[in-house]
Amino acid sequence: MSEGDLIDVDVVVVGGNLVGATLACALGESELRVALIEPAPPPQEPLEGPSDPRVIAVSPASVRVLSAVGAWAGIPSQRICPYAHMRVWDAGGPGQIHFDATAVGASELGWIIENQVIQRALLRQTERLGNVRFLAGARLEQLHVAADCVHVVLEDGRAIRARLVAAADGAGSRVRELAGLGVRGWGYDQKGVVASIQPEYPHESTAWQRFLPTGPLALLPLFDGQCSIVWSTASGEADRLLAMPMEDFDQALTEASEHRLGALRCTSERAAFPLRLQHASSYVSERVVLLGDAAHTVHPLAGQGANLGFLDAAALAEVMIDAVAARRDPGSRRVLRRYERWRKGHNLLTMAAMDGFKRLFGTTNPLLGAARGIGLNLTDASGTIKGWFTRYAMGHEGDLPRLARGDPDTSPGF
Repeated sequence: MSEGDLIDVDVVVVGGNLVGATLACALGESELRVALIEPAPPPQEPLEGPSDPRVIAVSPASVRVLSAVGAWAGIPSQRICPYAHMRVWDAGGPGQIHFDATAVGASELGWIIENQVIQRALLRQTERLGNVRFLAGARLEQLHVAADCVHVVLEDGRAIRARLVAAADGAGSRVRELAGLGVRGWGYDQKGVVASIQPEYPHESTAWQRFLPTGPLALLPLFDGQCSIVWSTASGEADRLLAMPMEDFDQALTEASEHRLGALRCTSERAAFPLRLQHASSYVSERVVLLGDAAHTVHPLAGQGANLGFLDAAALAEVMIDAVAARRDPGSRRVLRRYERWRKGHNLLTMAAMDGFKRLFGTTNPLLGAARGIGLNLTDASGTIKGWFTRYAMGHEGDLPRLARGDPDTSPGF
């Protein structure tokens, strides 16, 4: 292949999902030339019809990131459901806790938005950026690292030369595998069952979560009055739930939710995904860096996975832009180690907390169950402790990237 056949850029972002597209947008209008590659075709326009059950709970910190990169304004307001309350209760006892946005001086705890809606807004923003080239339907085949650059070969034969490859290609990252970066972790022998449901009673702009012995059931409010469910349960039970006649599934779901929103009726296809904890031993190697699920996966019980990824993207963009301003190589291990040190501690803390909650609420030991209930109720009664948990989940605590900072009391205005 001749020199003229190469696509020559500074950064190759592998994965046009939420995290990868956010990184590409965050590098927009910088001096860095970016190629964003994604094996799936771009989402189709226009977005119409019922809600998609694949949603995320977007924190205020993530909203600030999406706003700063120009994508938030492109998300249709009618597809966004703000929630100001979260009610959590334990099926194994009287323990419960209520999180209220007004207790920390905010109008929302977060926003429930479909994955595809956010992704579409991000990819539309990349089209406006002169330094970002989006290669849809492109799949990475080979990765060759040299001293001062890295060569990426796509399945269709195209080649890209860059100073850095940023892997945002998910938990089964091909880039991570080719770079020889190992992972540690374990499966939970659980699956998360997802679907859209129509509740009998209004969801009250509230996220509802009941901890069952087999795993938590979350009901997340949607813009059209429906809810998206994430029902984490034993793998065999999840398979049984997927195979049930719809009427039986509706009844099982209604009983599992303790009728908090009345009778629940499934309005979409049901799907399930395996749950595991996974963490890369290192986020960086020579001219390769991991972010999002390629670096870490967490249990979905608090909906923090995507929010961690948004912060990864914002932190990595900041480190790279600062390096360019200082006339340093943004793909060098020394520069990338700053990103790893910055994000690894926060990610590990969140992962450990989610794993601990999963194990605490999954135990059938009556003594631990009683202590769990007391702990929930004491936390609910303590404004200081509950306020810290709320602020942490909202992204108001810790060493935040520039793109994630701002007035924590400022609502996007919907």
